[in-house]
Amino acid sequence: MRIVISEFMSLDGVVQAPGGPEEDTEGGFTQGGWSHPYFDEVVGGAFDTALKDADALLFGRRTWQNMAGAWPERAGDPFADRMNSLPKYVVSSTLGDDELTWDNTTRIPGGSAVARIQELRAAEGRDLLVMGSPTLARTLLREGLADELRLMIMPVIVGGGKTVFPGDGVLRPLHLVSTVTSGTGVQVCTYRAAAEA
Repeated sequence: MRIVISEFMSLDGVVQAPGGPEEDTEGGFTQGGWSHPYFDEVVGGAFDTALKDADALLFGRRTWQNMAGAWPERAGDPFADRMNSLPKYVVSSTLGDDELTWDNTTRIPGGSAVARIQELRAAEGRDLLVMGSPTLARTLLREGLADELRLMIMPVIVGGGKTVFPGDGVLRPLHLVSTVTSGTGVQVCTYRAAAEA
């Protein structure tokens, strides 16, 4: 399986709480919902395509909890039905198996996450899609486990917040595979590691 990281991202690299004010306030973040003015058919289409190409979803704990609290109640919509039916993996050291209320969810203990994700990546299948989950995405990039980045870069500067990029000083060249500009000024960019392009 290919590991594909899909992110709503501000021009200054922030991915924290694009969907709403209460999504992730860690660190005193107050700009939640910053992506809403830029969401249009192109952005929605990119999100839809990423989901159609996925055979499974991979989340960090906080993103999984937000998604698990939203998507099951939207059953009957084709996009929601796909989200709900796909196998889901959540990396967490704190969630108990009894808390995995979203159908088709398997917990990956935090301490064994990299090894277990390597096993998933080696399995047959299409994409293992990561949405949001900045801490997990950063780990995947640092460990060289991300095969593709699909970034929806929105024309807004948020002024600080969580990013998916490792801050370890390592150079990681990427190859731009495609880019589309939406009517609201979003750059939908697909990148792969330069060695794999």
